[in-house]
Amino acid sequence: MASSSAAYARPHPLAGPLAAPPAGRGAGAGGRAVAEGRAAAEGTARAPDPVHPPCFEALYDEHFAFVWRSLRRLGVIDAALDDAVQDVFLVVHRRLAEFEGRSSMKTWLFGIVLRVARTHRRAALRGGPRGHAAEAPADPEAVAGPEADQPDARTEQAEAVRILHELLDDLDEEKREVFVLAELEQMTAPAIAEVAGINVSTVYSRLRAARHDFEQAVLRHRARGTWRCA
Repeated sequence: MASSSAAYARPHPLAGPLAAPPAGRGAGAGGRAVAEGRAAAEGTARAPDPVHPPCFEALYDEHFAFVWRSLRRLGVIDAALDDAVQDVFLVVHRRLAEFEGRSSMKTWLFGIVLRVARTHRRAALRGGPRGHAAEAPADPEAVAGPEADQPDARTEQAEAVRILHELLDDLDEEKREVFVLAELEQMTAPAIAEVAGINVSTVYSRLRAARHDFEQAVLRHRARGTWRCA
């Protein structure tokens, strides 16, 4: 879908397949990747009322960008993003009445995102949707954000998110999940353990390994850039 300076029009998730949302608000290699990823996570974790869960439409509007970028960061390919986003919100619609506020809405929602992402990654490996969209989708936050009327800024941001996803692709599934949750979404180790279904010590060990592998991926990326400029 071609990028637009107009605000991204979000289709209702229950009204047929979602249009592929537009290149994510990610970040460049290394520190910028983590810093911009953290910034994108701000404001997505409002405390819900445990007695009266938010209505579905309000939750969809508030968390759409969070769901989209999380699926992409967790390795769902561009060609499958629309289906994956729809799958997440279908589950949310079905289970929202069961939400009791024992965890934050963001933690509860990310548990659904994580399971959907795993399903789509494995389907792709078994011969499901392959490849990427002809034009990488753009982050809905970026399209409606302050960079919307700045073509140069949009181009720079699109390149930053491409690099971020390339670096994340160098991590295996388990490390990638923990890295995204801890470094980009700023979730605590206990929350990550709850979402991923692992113990806290495993979270810490995977995160240490993921940080090491990510740093190595950054070094390889920089080395390739130096070689091209030589």
